[in-house]
Amino acid sequence: MHVSEEMDMCACSHSHLKSTSVHQLATMNTSDANNTPQCYSLKSPPFNYTHPISSAYFSTIFSTLGITSNLIAFIVLVKSFRRMRNRSRSFFLIFLGGLVVTDFMGLLVTGSIVVSFHFTRFNWRQVDPNCHFCNFMGMSMVFYGLCPLLLSATMAMERFCGINRPFERSTNMSKSRTVYMVLMVWLAAGCIALLPLIGIGSYHIQAPGSWCFFNISSKGSDMVFSLLFSFVGLTSIVVSFLLNTVSVVTLIKVCCGQDRTQRSRDHEVEMMVQLILIMIIASISWCPLLIYILVHMKTSEVPDANVVLFGIRMATCNQILDPWIYIIFHVSPLRRVKRETKI
Repeated sequence: MHVSEEMDMCACSHSHLKSTSVHQLATMNTSDANNTPQCYSLKSPPFNYTHPISSAYFSTIFSTLGITSNLIAFIVLVKSFRRMRNRSRSFFLIFLGGLVVTDFMGLLVTGSIVVSFHFTRFNWRQVDPNCHFCNFMGMSMVFYGLCPLLLSATMAMERFCGINRPFERSTNMSKSRTVYMVLMVWLAAGCIALLPLIGIGSYHIQAPGSWCFFNISSKGSDMVFSLLFSFVGLTSIVVSFLLNTVSVVTLIKVCCGQDRTQRSRDHEVEMMVQLILIMIIASISWCPLLIYILVHMKTSEVPDANVVLFGIRMATCNQILDPWIYIIFHVSPLRRVKRETKI
C-alpha cells in the first residue's frame, strides 16, 4: 500500500511539474510574442535565404546607374532653365526638376540601405530593435513611390490647362505657384506615408531581409492602407492617361487647323512627347505591383514574396529610366542654343 501510494504521489508530482513547465513555456512564448516589435511580428530575420554575390553587385550597379542618371538630368535641366525664355516651358521644367529630385533622393535613400544589407548582411533585430529604421525605410518606399505618379498626374493637368485654356492659365500661373504645387504633391505623399505610424497600416521587414514595406493584407487597417496605396497610384496613372489623351487631340487639331500659324507649337509638342513617355514608363513600371495589391485584397492568402519583390524592382526601373527622357530631349536644344550664341 505504501509503495503504491508513493508511486501515485510521484506520478501526481511529475504530472504537476510537467503541466507547470508547459504553462511557463506557453507564458514565455506569449510574452515573447507580445514583446516582438510590430515590424518583425509577421516575418523575423534572419531569413533562410542564400545571398549570392551577384545580388550585391546588381543592387550596387542598379542604384549607382539611377543616381548618376538623375544627377546628370538635374544638371541638364538647370542649364535649360537658365536659358529658357518661354514661360510655359519654364513651368514644365520646374515639374521635371521636382521629379528628378524625387527620383534621385528615392534611389539614394533606399538604395544605400539595400546595398549596405547585401554587403554587410546585418541583422535587423540587432541593428533596429525598435523598428525605427524599418519604419523609415517603409515610409521612404511609399513616399518616393507615390511622388512620381502624383507629379506625373499634376504635370498632365498643367499641360491640359496650358493647351486647352492658354490665356486663362497664363494669367493665373506663376513660377512660385508651380513650386507650390510640387511642394503640395510632396506633402500629400508624405501624409500617406505617415499613416502606418498612427495605426492605419503597418510596415514590416520583407524577404530577403534587405528592405521594409507596408504589409499587403486583406484584413483590418492593413487592407485600408493597401487599397489606399493602390487606389492613389492607379488613379494617378488613369488621370494622366485621360488628360494627356485630350491634350494630344487638342494639340493635333490646333496644329492642323486654321490657327496653326499663330504661334509656334514646337515646344508644346516636345513637352507632350516627354509627358507621354513619362506616363508610359510609369504605367509599365508600377501597374504590375499596384494591380497585384488590388487583386490580392479579394483573397485571404499571404502575398507571394517573389511577386512583390519583382513588382518593387519593376517600379524602381521608373526612377532609372525617367531621367534619360530629360537628358535626350534637353541636350540637343542646349547645343542648338550654344551654336546660336556663338554665331
